[in-house]
Amino acid sequence: MSHPTQPASLAEASQQALGAQGPFAAALPGYRVREGQLALAGAIAQAISTQGALIAEAGTGTGKTFAYLTPALLSGGRVVISTGTRNLQDQLFERDLPEVVRALGVHAECAVLKGRANYVCRYHLRRNLADGRFARREDIIDLRRIDRYAGVTRTGDRAGAPDVSEDAPAWALATSTRENCLGQECPDLGECFVIKARQAAQRADVVVVNHHLFCADLALRDEGVADLLPTADALIFDEAHQLPEVATGFFGLSVSSRRLVEFARDVLRAGLAEARDAADWTTVSRALEQSVRELRLQAGDPARLDAAALRARPALLDAVADAVEQLDGVRALLERSAERGREITRCALRALELVDQLQRWERAVVGPEAAAPADPDAAPPSAWAEDAPDALTDTTGAEPASRPVMQEDTAADGERIAWAEIGAAGLTLHATPLSVAGTFRRHRAQRPRAWVFVSATLAVSGSFGHFARALGMEDAATHAWESPFDYPAHGLLYVPQGIGEPSGADFPQRVFDAIWPLVTANRGRAFVLCTTLRMVDQLGVRFARHIEQEGSPITLLVQGSAPRAELLARFRQAPAPVLVGSASFWEGVDVRGRQLSLVVIDKLPFAPPDDPVLAARIEVLRRCGEDAFRSLQMPAAAMALKQGAGRMIRSETDRGLLVVCDSRLAERAYGRQLLRSLPPFRRTRSSEDALAFLAALDEPVALSATPATSDDQPG
Repeated sequence: MSHPTQPASLAEASQQALGAQGPFAAALPGYRVREGQLALAGAIAQAISTQGALIAEAGTGTGKTFAYLTPALLSGGRVVISTGTRNLQDQLFERDLPEVVRALGVHAECAVLKGRANYVCRYHLRRNLADGRFARREDIIDLRRIDRYAGVTRTGDRAGAPDVSEDAPAWALATSTRENCLGQECPDLGECFVIKARQAAQRADVVVVNHHLFCADLALRDEGVADLLPTADALIFDEAHQLPEVATGFFGLSVSSRRLVEFARDVLRAGLAEARDAADWTTVSRALEQSVRELRLQAGDPARLDAAALRARPALLDAVADAVEQLDGVRALLERSAERGREITRCALRALELVDQLQRWERAVVGPEAAAPADPDAAPPSAWAEDAPDALTDTTGAEPASRPVMQEDTAADGERIAWAEIGAAGLTLHATPLSVAGTFRRHRAQRPRAWVFVSATLAVSGSFGHFARALGMEDAATHAWESPFDYPAHGLLYVPQGIGEPSGADFPQRVFDAIWPLVTANRGRAFVLCTTLRMVDQLGVRFARHIEQEGSPITLLVQGSAPRAELLARFRQAPAPVLVGSASFWEGVDVRGRQLSLVVIDKLPFAPPDDPVLAARIEVLRRCGEDAFRSLQMPAAAMALKQGAGRMIRSETDRGLLVVCDSRLAERAYGRQLLRSLPPFRRTRSSEDALAFLAALDEPVALSATPATSDDQPG
C-alpha cells in the first residue's frame, strides 16, 4: 500500500482528510464535516500508530465507516476489517472502500473473504446435477441456474447469482462444507472459487472478513485464512457488539442431529459410489439414521437442558451413547474401506471426529473434572470446537471448523457448560465456554498490533466495562461520541400506561391492544420487534385477524413467511407495511424516512431464564460475591434494547415513535439505567400524546438530509 504524502502523524493526516479542506470535501458533493467523525478517526489513528487497543462507541450518523477506513488506508500497513454481517462486508468492499481509496488517492489492494458456503463448488454442483435426486422441483431449476452462473462468474459468490435467492435450498447442493471438501484431491482445484478467494485475501493490503472468520483465524494455524492474522498490523471490528457472542459460539462444541443425519446420507452415497461391495451401505445408513431418530425421541419436548437436567434423563444419555456406538461401528467399517476412494476416506475422518466430540460432550455432562482428558497431549485435535464456522464458513455457523480448536487454545477460559437445545425438528448438544476473554488476551499478546472495536452500542450508562471484560480488553482506551441527530425533537419514547409487566398469558393481547391504534393511525410503516419467535407468531395471528376483519390496507409481513431480504424489500415498497420479527431484525436494518416511523419493542430484552450458559455465568458471579443482575444481565439487556431502538431515526430528517410495551422501563428502579442507554428521546406514557405525535409526522421538516458521504451504518 502506498500514499502520496507523509504528514506529521497519522491522526493529523486522517483528520485533515476528513476536514473541510480535505479530499473528501473536494471529491464528494455536499460533504459535511462532522466533529464526532474527526475525533473518532483521530482516536483510531492513535491506536494504529501505538499498536494499542481502542473501544469506541459512535452513535448513528457519526460516520464511523469513513472514520476507520481513512486511518486504515493512510497507515500504509496491512489491515483486517471484521464485520458482523455479509451485507456490510459487501457494502464495505463494493462501495465504501473504493470511494475512500479514490478520495484519498492511495493505492491499496482490497479483498473480501466470506464463508465457504458463499462460494460455488464446481465439483459438488456437477455431482449433484448428475445425481438427479432432488426433494423439490424448484431445486433442480435453481441448480441449473447456479450452473449457468458458475460458467460466467469471476468470484463464484452466491450473492451475485441472478434469479437464485441466497436462501434457496439448492445452494446446499452447489457448495462445499469443511467435511465434504476434497481439498488437494479435488479435480476442480485449479478453478476453485474458495481457493481463489483465499489467495486474493492473502495478497491484499485490506481484507474484509466477518467475525466468524476472524475467530477461526485465532484458532487455525495451517488452514484457510490463518495466514491473515499473523501479518496484520491492525484489526478493526465493526459491529463489535456481536463479537463476544460469536466468539463464545465459535470456541464451543456443538453437534446437531441434523449433522448426524447428513453424515449418514453421505456415508450411503460414498459407499455406493466407491465401495459398493464392501458393505450393505443402505442398511448401515438406515441404522445410523434410526439411532438419531431414537435420540430425538428420547429428547422429548422443545427445551433447553443444562447438565443437571440431562443427568436426570438417563434414557436421553443412553440414546447418545447408542448413537456413539453406532457411529464408532460405521467408523471402523469406513476405515477398512478407506483405500477404496477419497470420499470414503473423508467419511472415515468425519466419523472419528463425531465419535470424539460426542464422547467429550458425555464427559462434560458428568462434570467438569471429566470433561477434559487427563493428558492434554493425548487428546485428539478435535477437543472442543466443532460446529463453529471455519475460516471459510458462512456467518450462519452452519458447518464445523476447518481444524477443530485445540484444547489448549481455550483452556485458559475455564470450564465449559454442557447443555442440550431441543427443537421441534431436532436437537443440538453443546459445550459452551463461560468466557473467551483468555483466548483474546493470549492472541493479543502474541504480536503487537492495533485492536479497534467500533459499534453504535458498546457502552452501558457510559461504561464499557461489560464489553471490555467479555473480550479481556480491560486496559483498552475507551471513547464515546453521541449521534449528531436531534433525538428530542424528532423522536418520542412511549411506554403505554397500564401495559403491565410481560408475565401472564394475556401479555400478547395487552401488547396488541396497545399498539393496534398506533399502527392504524400511522398507516402501518412499522416494525414490531419481539424478543421470542413465539411472540412473533402470537402477534402475527392477531394482526392478520384484525386486518381481515376491518378490511385494513395494511400489508402484514411476518418473519419466517419469506426470506429476510425479501421481507425487507417488500417492506420498503408496500404503501402500509407492518413487519413482525425477532432477533434478525433488531440490528443491521436501515430503513430511512417516513416508511419506518413506528418501532415497537414487545418487552425488555433480558436473556431467557432457561439459558443454561447464562445461568452458569450468574452462578459464577454469585460465588464471587458480585451482583449478576447488574454486572451481567442488565448490560446485555441495555445493549440489545439500544440496538432495537436504533432502527428508529436513521438520518437527520427522520422522525418516529418508539414504543416499549413493558412497564418495567418506566416503573422499576433499574429502568432508569436502561433509559440512560437509549437515545435522548422525549418520553410519554400517554396514548393521546403518542397518537398526536404520529399525526404530526407528515408535517414538513426544515432540516435537509445529511448527504450519504460518511456511511451512517446501522449497528
